[in-house]
Amino acid sequence: MVAVAILAAGKGTRMKSSLPKVLHNLGGRSLIERVIASCEPLQLERVFVIVGYRAEAVQNHLQTYPQAEFVEQREQLGTGHAIQQLLPHLENYQGDLLVLNGDAPLLRPETLANLLKLHQEHQNQATLLTAHLPEPKGYGRVFCDGQNWVTQIVEDRDCNTAQRQNHRVNGGIYCFHWPSLAEVLPRLTPSNDQQEYYLTDVAHVLERVMAVDAADFQEIKGINDRQQLATAAAVLQNRTKEKWMAAGVTLIDPASVTIDDTVEIGADAIIEPQTHLRGKTVIGAGARVGPGCLIEDSHIGAGARVLYSVISDSAVQAQSRVGPYSHIRGQAEIGENCRIGNFVEIKKTQVGAGCNIAHLSYLGDARLGERVNVGAGTITANYDGQNKHLTQIGDGTKTGANSVFVAPVNLGSGVTVAAGSVVTHNVPDGALVIARPRQRIIENWSLKTPPA
Repeated sequence: MVAVAILAAGKGTRMKSSLPKVLHNLGGRSLIERVIASCEPLQLERVFVIVGYRAEAVQNHLQTYPQAEFVEQREQLGTGHAIQQLLPHLENYQGDLLVLNGDAPLLRPETLANLLKLHQEHQNQATLLTAHLPEPKGYGRVFCDGQNWVTQIVEDRDCNTAQRQNHRVNGGIYCFHWPSLAEVLPRLTPSNDQQEYYLTDVAHVLERVMAVDAADFQEIKGINDRQQLATAAAVLQNRTKEKWMAAGVTLIDPASVTIDDTVEIGADAIIEPQTHLRGKTVIGAGARVGPGCLIEDSHIGAGARVLYSVISDSAVQAQSRVGPYSHIRGQAEIGENCRIGNFVEIKKTQVGAGCNIAHLSYLGDARLGERVNVGAGTITANYDGQNKHLTQIGDGTKTGANSVFVAPVNLGSGVTVAAGSVVTHNVPDGALVIARPRQRIIENWSLKTPPA
């Protein structure tokens, strides 16, 4: 049996933010969401989130995690004090407790799995995740014997000069045998410079305490300020890019590209410079995206091509071409083998296969059949000042340049719309619609000069 406690009560003063530190975004997810994700594969029995500063905001943020149980730490008096709040919630619990920091978002699930495995194999009372940092300043030092049994833990501020030469640091990530921990928790005292209850003090009382080194020291790093947040983002980006390049994705200029680790990319896709892939985006096999694109929470089909464009909350199916300078948003769906060209905006619109919307058009709240050709400057006037209305255009219809469709309006299949038309009524299949004033010519006309 394994439970987890995630420490998320602190304000994060050095972030200089009204937002609780654990709610800051890193690569498309909050810090605390990343911590929860890192331990989800462990098949946890219970998940505790210890909250304090702006507890309601943290709870609201995690409302999509029904497994989370919130425990309030009214005063932030240290990590030991935080875990003391679990005593009434884990009464008679006989399993292990994993303790994680809500501001340490770079942990890998396999690292935690190894920590738990070694903890249980050695029947430890406590197991610490440690790492050898090149620059250990600010971290508590862990001292071990030759078998990695912990002999001493000293907080950085309490270290003497000799102790500071030790680069093995405490990552603040622990696995405890709960009955053993519960017995000693009430004995903690705040006898240190900060007058806080240190959870590490239990290591001086428990009998079998082991250190396990993380293979990558960056995993234990916490976030205390904006600079550390940016550093963590760079670490996460490097991991993600290396993963996709190893899987057969080409990144032309990795340094200029950002990819959230929630993104999926098919083999033989090519990501051009200055392209940013965010959220739950999926890039199909053999697609080419960029340069200069932002794709967010969208699906780009196999073999599609997107150039200098923004696509959000939408789907572009296989072999379609988008851009340059297109904007597709708001649950738009572009069918296969379509051409969406220069300076075209499409919002909440379904576009059938084989359509051509080459340039300078706006389609909002519309449904297009297959093989529709949209002339330059075509607009669906979908908003009447109070409500949005639907425009429907049937298969094989052709709209002339500079056409306007005043919704709600329905054009049948095979319709031809004359250039410059303003269409306000439904049009039957196979019709030609001309909806513009008759051209009038006044010969021998000139502007009269006003009297002096």
